[in-house]
Amino acid sequence: MQEATADIIPSGLPGVTLHNGDHICAFYRGNDGRDEILLPFLRAGLDAGDFCTAVLDQVEPEELLAELNDSADGSPIDGLDLLRSSDAYLSGGGFDKEAMINFWDTSLRRGLADGRHQFARSCGEMSWSLQPLPGVDSLVEYESQLNRFLPRYPQVIMCLYDLDLFDGQVVVNLLRTHPKLLLCGSLLDNPYYLEPEELLATRHGHATA
Repeated sequence: MQEATADIIPSGLPGVTLHNGDHICAFYRGNDGRDEILLPFLRAGLDAGDFCTAVLDQVEPEELLAELNDSADGSPIDGLDLLRSSDAYLSGGGFDKEAMINFWDTSLRRGLADGRHQFARSCGEMSWSLQPLPGVDSLVEYESQLNRFLPRYPQVIMCLYDLDLFDGQVVVNLLRTHPKLLLCGSLLDNPYYLEPEELLATRHGHATA
């Protein structure tokens, strides 16, 4: 089993090193681009003995499990939770940012409780937010609030955004909520990131302007 140190977390991606507490916005194009990030990220976590969670939107959990599983019978993988967006982000028929933070809190508390896993890595395919459903307009606030949640557990969170689906204005807002960017195979410190308090003040200022 590959052990992650307190400072260095294996990403599975060539030349990319993660650190405890990273909140990463991963940009890519198309399903192939997603899989080039998501599959190595999860495999590295499973090899390290991490508790891994992926919430999927454009691919079924069974399909991803088949890619990750050496056997052909679709049997579960210890330490891996694969869910659909309808079972997590949109479980109430819309999006509730507080409920989603509670979802992650419950999931990680359960996954780390018995001591078999010392670290958690989570990822979410975010295309669900393009649906015309209640609450999806709070996506930016949710992403910002995740930065307050991250210190609760030893963890890394990666949010997956397909640039073929999201327009430029959404991308600009996302840049304000993620301290790290994964772009073209490189992990970058994000100079446009705003702390949650700064972002909230900025958005309130826009609302009253």
